[in-house]
Amino acid sequence: MSDPALETRRAFGVLFAGVSAAVFAGATLSELAFQNNAPFYYYAVIWVGSFGATFGVAWPRFRKAMPAIRERMKNSVRWSAGAKALNGICWAGPFASIAAFPSLYQYLILLGIGLGNLSTYLMMKKYSRLDNREQLIVAAISLAALPAALAIDTSLFADHQDVAVMLSRMLIALAYGAGGTFALLARE
Repeated sequence: MSDPALETRRAFGVLFAGVSAAVFAGATLSELAFQNNAPFYYYAVIWVGSFGATFGVAWPRFRKAMPAIRERMKNSVRWSAGAKALNGICWAGPFASIAAFPSLYQYLILLGIGLGNLSTYLMMKKYSRLDNREQLIVAAISLAALPAALAIDTSLFADHQDVAVMLSRMLIALAYGAGGTFALLARE
């Protein structure tokens, strides 16, 4: 007999590892495109291709993981309206702020991923009694990466903004990779 909680954790491990690989590939290929003065539309092709190829390769495993991922996400349907609103603001607020503060987008993405995963972790723990530590790991690394990204951007690579942006994307890949690895190796 399989443990449904462990099965769900591993399903999120597959999802997070896939996101990590896609972000790593997209960041690397985007930097190469930038270095070679590629046309702007290449970036869309790179990012869609990175996610498509990653999840295409992992499709058999991802397809098996989908029911468990959907089941965990259904838990949020039972949250109070206030909890849903707060969780939505934590996820969408930083991303929506990019329109007003485009020069801060790499920090706002880290903030959105960090706050969104932290909020979801806390809400799942409170309302659904689930301890999704892989989400807490992604949140903690993303939020801890904010000062590192700022230091990279303002001092080390102030004259090479493209490298600073690539490194902040690598921090996102690291966060999801750590959460995914934890979930895939979990015993409980």
